[in-house]
Amino acid sequence: MKQLVKQGRYPHQHWLQQWSKDDERLVNHALSATGLSELSDRALESLSGGQRQRAWIAMSLAQDTDILFLDEPTTYLDMSHQIEILDLLYDMNKESNKTIVMVLHDLNLACRYAHHIVAIKDKSVFAQGAPKEVVSKQMVKAVFNMDCDIVADPIFATPMCIPHGKGQKVT
Repeated sequence: MKQLVKQGRYPHQHWLQQWSKDDERLVNHALSATGLSELSDRALESLSGGQRQRAWIAMSLAQDTDILFLDEPTTYLDMSHQIEILDLLYDMNKESNKTIVMVLHDLNLACRYAHHIVAIKDKSVFAQGAPKEVVSKQMVKAVFNMDCDIVADPIFATPMCIPHGKGQKVT
C-alpha cells in the first residue's frame, strides 16, 4: 500500500530530481495522518474498504497540495467507515488548513461536515452557501424533485433532510 501512496509524489519527479528525503518524509506523514503507518507494508487488496479509501486519500496528501479534490470519498462504505473518512477529512481541514472540495450525495452528511455547499441542478449551480442558507424544503424539491421536511440535526444543529416516501408513516 505504501507504493500507492508514493505515487502521489510522482508529479514531483523528473530526470533531474529523483526520490528525495523530502519525498519520503511527505509519504510517511501522509501515512501517519491517515492512520495507515502500521499497515504500509500490506497489499492494497488486503485492506478493508475504509482503509483503502484512507490509502487513496494518503496518496493525495503525499502530493502536498493546498487543495484536495475528492469525488465521493465515502462511496460503497458502511456508515462507520463513512464517518471515519469524513472525520479524517474534517480534522485535516481544521488542523492543516487544507481546503477540501468533495462531491457527496448524502445531503445530511454534507450538511454536517461542509462549510459551504453547492447544489447542482441540470449541470448548473442552483444554490450555494452555508448549509443553513442552502438546504431547505424548496431546494430539495427543486433539485431532487422530492418532498421532505428539514429539521435541525439533534447532535450538530445542522439542517437534516427527512425525505417523504412510501415507507410507514407514524400516525
